[in-house]
Amino acid sequence: MDGHFVPNLTFGPQTVAALRTGSDLFFDTHLMLAEPHRYIEPFAKAGANLISIHIEPAYDHRATLARIRQLGCQCGIVLNPGTPAQAIEPFLSEVDLVLVMTVQPGFGGQAFRADMLEKLREIHRWRVNRGLLFRLEVDGGIDLQTGHQCHEAGADTFVAGTSFFNYSDQRGFNAQVQAWATQA
Repeated sequence: MDGHFVPNLTFGPQTVAALRTGSDLFFDTHLMLAEPHRYIEPFAKAGANLISIHIEPAYDHRATLARIRQLGCQCGIVLNPGTPAQAIEPFLSEVDLVLVMTVQPGFGGQAFRADMLEKLREIHRWRVNRGLLFRLEVDGGIDLQTGHQCHEAGADTFVAGTSFFNYSDQRGFNAQVQAWATQA
């Protein structure tokens, strides 16, 4: 987060690089930036495995996605709650992940927006009808109930921050998510 595209600041490539030295986990890097194209190389060099960019700012999205791939990373496209799904439709065959924000990005602890479920269903239908393989991720207000609703709408990847850390048993949380997420 850059304090411009969203009204908050978070860590940058230096933090990713520091974390990478002690971890071989998959790093899914979501750039909530007004000018993400300026920062993909530093994040890739820092050890990001996947870099997702927002559709809303004005820049060359296609060239930025291609550059992410050139740097050896998977790429994703993100849309905010107020952005129609059609805004990302031209990029679906070029991405590994589509992230639907289910809150307005910038701050944790917001309530899930149920009106995003139809957007998930629409993107999932496109994925199935076109035989595409991108992951469909949700972020914002995701807990065991809302995550299950998103899963039923087609999501297969979930970001749960506040609800995970506020849950009394994180292992139990993970077990419950895995139980419903693996049901076909």
